[in-house]
Amino acid sequence: MDSLLVYGSYGYTGRLIAREAVARGGSPVVAGRDGRAVAEQADALRVEGRTVDLAADDLASRLRPFDAVLNCAGPFVDTAGPLVEACLETGTDYLDITGEFPVFERLRQRDAHAREAGITLLPGVGFDVVPSDCLAAFLGEQLPAADQLRLGIKGGGGLSRGTARTMIEHLGDGGVVRRNGRLIRVPTAFRSREIDFGDGPEHAVTIPWGDVVTAAHSTGIESIEVYAAAPPWADRALSAVDSLGWLLERGPAERLLKRLIDARLEGPDERQLATGSAVVWGEVADEATGRRACARLRTPNPYALTAESAVAAAQRVLEGDRVPAGFQTPASAFGSEFALELSETERELVDTPTEPGAHAAAGGDSERPSPVEPR
Repeated sequence: MDSLLVYGSYGYTGRLIAREAVARGGSPVVAGRDGRAVAEQADALRVEGRTVDLAADDLASRLRPFDAVLNCAGPFVDTAGPLVEACLETGTDYLDITGEFPVFERLRQRDAHAREAGITLLPGVGFDVVPSDCLAAFLGEQLPAADQLRLGIKGGGGLSRGTARTMIEHLGDGGVVRRNGRLIRVPTAFRSREIDFGDGPEHAVTIPWGDVVTAAHSTGIESIEVYAAAPPWADRALSAVDSLGWLLERGPAERLLKRLIDARLEGPDERQLATGSAVVWGEVADEATGRRACARLRTPNPYALTAESAVAAAQRVLEGDRVPAGFQTPASAFGSEFALELSETERELVDTPTEPGAHAAAGGDSERPSPVEPR
């Protein structure tokens, strides 16, 4: 991994990733815009460090020596664009750990340019979206005629400062689902249902997870919803966030929330990294026949998985492991079994494709306001 640049390496998740890369015997170059933080990290890991400013005119020349860039700096809606443009110019493969669906969609639209440049664009090589993307692809293999996909996430183990700051930036933006091949803006938590994550039915609400873009690419399924486990009272609380969007869009309110995050939040400690876990649930359906298939994937702490999966993905890309050029997802690049190659991941096929009425894995759902077209 000597030809890998890890950008944003001194943030919480970036540190985990850089540490994992070195533990595997690699010597990545750590980088970011804070020269002092980069230098301290480079000294501690005994690797090379470089100060890289995404707004600099010479960004492309700074990336030219590297075969791949792994972007760990969010919000990715701000950092992905400059890095991808520079990678297209220099022929450098691009990976990141984003979970932001607009970033996935933006990079998907750069597919033709990436193919022409002969590079791979591989966003989402962390918990967002390796386990869910691989589970979606696996279910698509079980029921190739499926035209509907629903995914559910239940996670634990804490938030990093960067993740929390990104969430603040997107508060009030509402949600998104995929309908007949189109991304549709919907209110926050516009639909709820019961999902069995392994311990009986639990309440869950729709969230704007990246799989509304990536799973469509991996499976060809054109109607996708993603849910997260949440207490029943969360429906109204999350819906209220939409009505406060005008306040959250104001600079002072957002800056105050970010200052609170910076003062009080770092990320999961070593115990949480070792003991935390998550479950990804998925169900595909063929509306014409009523056939369905359902499965679950259990993972370790999402940040621990991200560190391992991001480095594993970067290694494969650098080794030329038959990763196609253009826009890719973890499953389209490495196959549906990629998630199972990571530590402490287990997959369970709950229901094989069955006729209508033969399954009871998820329970019902309830829809509130109708979706609206994205602005």
